[in-house]
Amino acid sequence: MGSVLRIALPLTAWLACFSAIYGLNAWLCAAGLPGAAGRGVLIGAVLAALSLQVALLVWVARSPASGLRAVATTLAIVALVGTAWTLLPGLMLTRCI
Repeated sequence: MGSVLRIALPLTAWLACFSAIYGLNAWLCAAGLPGAAGRGVLIGAVLAALSLQVALLVWVARSPASGLRAVATTLAIVALVGTAWTLLPGLMLTRCI
């Protein structure tokens, strides 16, 4: 069960962070939060998501040696890159239409 968790958790965390941060962006727009304060909240949320992915990568890389360790480490790297690739552009664009 531990190997399955190490394989699935980083990509599941990416999915949850992606949904939460873009939902937070929509909520901030609907609430009319001022630009600088709203951008600060989003930057904090993106940094927290990236920190979570780095922590998961370290956790997976330090797991006991097994045949699935390489697969889990590769998927954790993919999740980290995916998190950066999908969340960082949202900070560079205008938040609300």
